[in-house]
Amino acid sequence: MARRIHELDALRGLALAGIVEFNIVQMTGFPRPEGPAGDHPGAYVWEALFIQRPFPIFSFLFGISFALFLRTAGNRTDRPRLVLLRRLLWLGVFAALHTLLQPGEVLKFYALFGIVVLLPASYLSRRWVLGLGIVLTVAAGLTFNGLFIIPGLFLLGLATARYGIPDTLDRRTRQLWIAFAGAVPAAAVLLWLQWRAGVGHIANYRILPAGTVCAFLVTVAFLLIMRTPVRRPIDTVLGPMGRMALTNYVLASVLILIADRILDLGGATGFAPIVWTGLTIGMVQAALSVVWLRRFRYGPLEWLWRCLTWWQLVPIRAEASERAGAR
Repeated sequence: MARRIHELDALRGLALAGIVEFNIVQMTGFPRPEGPAGDHPGAYVWEALFIQRPFPIFSFLFGISFALFLRTAGNRTDRPRLVLLRRLLWLGVFAALHTLLQPGEVLKFYALFGIVVLLPASYLSRRWVLGLGIVLTVAAGLTFNGLFIIPGLFLLGLATARYGIPDTLDRRTRQLWIAFAGAVPAAAVLLWLQWRAGVGHIANYRILPAGTVCAFLVTVAFLLIMRTPVRRPIDTVLGPMGRMALTNYVLASVLILIADRILDLGGATGFAPIVWTGLTIGMVQAALSVVWLRRFRYGPLEWLWRCLTWWQLVPIRAEASERAGAR
């Protein structure tokens, strides 16, 4: 079994928790305010935290996971890209079923762009992948297209893995501090421009570029925090969530629908019920993930996806040593 990169699992868990906050608004029909940010400061804070912030992180990590899975598959089969194609096709099936719960779900685009962008790009050199990733990401930011930022971020994640950065994170503290120092002023300027643009759909042309830079800042800051003594509790809470990302993504949709039925979140008069519901869902998912992974190697949907990918039954029970490591 390939070595897990725990920082990335925890970062994925953090991004997943943030995505839930946005999905609550999307799924319940909660009306986002429109107008000057000064008239809607709560809406501005919510947008600055949850719109186009967790999503770029999640997309970037998908590109890294693609590269790591391709490498692992190459050790097991002579046709690793065929295995990856099957994996992406099954992701599309999961997405189609999930659409019944959440019509605006994004996994269908992950499957599509994975097939038409990531698979062909896996034949390119890492320099080409990096260059194309930068061009597509910048182009999406300049054209305010939140959907088409996905392939750019996928490629940046693929390039990051091809340059060996995930495997050498423990030796890159200095580089992370340099990146952090550069990202802070850039994010501050873009957040100020987003404030001036207002809140709601009228500010979309500022939200996407600001969100992409802020997502980068959050990623770097999180990786730096994971070098401090709080790493262990963070990893304990968020790591299992990240390892069960597909299961938790789908489970969140179920929990959002239940919460909306009970609390009428779509008719809420402010963002507080949205935020608290999202936090509650995150805590439930964190607890369930910890308990599940004490007994099993994979989340239920992750296990099913792996079985379908390899077209064989994969052991799901955790061995004694894995259960001890999970505690």
